[in-house]
Amino acid sequence: MPPMKVAIGQIAPVLLDRERTLTKIVDAVAEAGSGEAELIVFGETLLPGYPVWIGRTDGARFAAQDQKEYHSLYLEQAVDIGAGHLAPVQAAAKEHGITVCLGVAERHQHSVFAARVFIGADGEILSVHRKLRPTHEERLTWAPGDGAGLVVHPVGPFTVGGLNCWENWMPLARAALYAQGEDLHCMLWPGSRRNTEDITPVMAKEGRSYVISVSAPLRAADVPADFPGRDLVVPDADEIVHDGGSCIAAPDGSWVIEPLGSEEAVVIAEIDPARVREERQNFDPAGHYSRPDVLDLTVDRRRLGGARFVDGDGA
Repeated sequence: MPPMKVAIGQIAPVLLDRERTLTKIVDAVAEAGSGEAELIVFGETLLPGYPVWIGRTDGARFAAQDQKEYHSLYLEQAVDIGAGHLAPVQAAAKEHGITVCLGVAERHQHSVFAARVFIGADGEILSVHRKLRPTHEERLTWAPGDGAGLVVHPVGPFTVGGLNCWENWMPLARAALYAQGEDLHCMLWPGSRRNTEDITPVMAKEGRSYVISVSAPLRAADVPADFPGRDLVVPDADEIVHDGGSCIAAPDGSWVIEPLGSEEAVVIAEIDPARVREERQNFDPAGHYSRPDVLDLTVDRRRLGGARFVDGDGA
């Protein structure tokens, strides 16, 4: 099992512009593929962007007209997977033979989920995980997800899983992935080193796994000139809203790539599965150091919806 190259895709969205952001994602996939990376990871809801306006426009005002307009625009630009909105990324993944872990704002009917999408090196969508619990003001725009996407996938010599932002702090969500043999974990963040620099090495050491944390930086320049209420969202023309912080930690908690700054970058690193085996000699969280006879976890992986329909046989 030789080492494998992986890529951090720390790029910024063109906020709430799905097509222009897709172009940037496809370019980053091509860059990572040309560097022989077998996996590239992007930030949380990179496509079409994180709902940063909520905390900057007093978004909790009930029935506020501006918040209704933001929601309408978000739905318009969000990702409808069934409509083929990810087709350009799928084509790029297939062309370059690279697996893609991408954060999207997924539209389902008239609700939005913070979703983690795995796209295989053959261009097929492998899984879609909807964030279990939106955090704080995110609950004003994102619906809570379910366990249907709590799955892992083989990529080269690794077994890869991924979670969105603060659900990485949920011990049982992590345990659900450990139990499936995860040894390379992807953490998707909206941005900022304050989110990534503490938990990344800790989770790597807990899981005795490699951990890739990827943020989507956001600068004032990434907010289009015609964005509604732009002067409220980014009043300072030089403001850095999300300052990056993407990084990679090894299974012993040491840095492979230290947290980046706010610049956009595709960074490639080599990771070695032997390091996982070495660190699990003394601790394997779902193996020889587990006690399933004492501690039992049940994971419901049904896709939840607004209703369950039980139809008759027509008799």
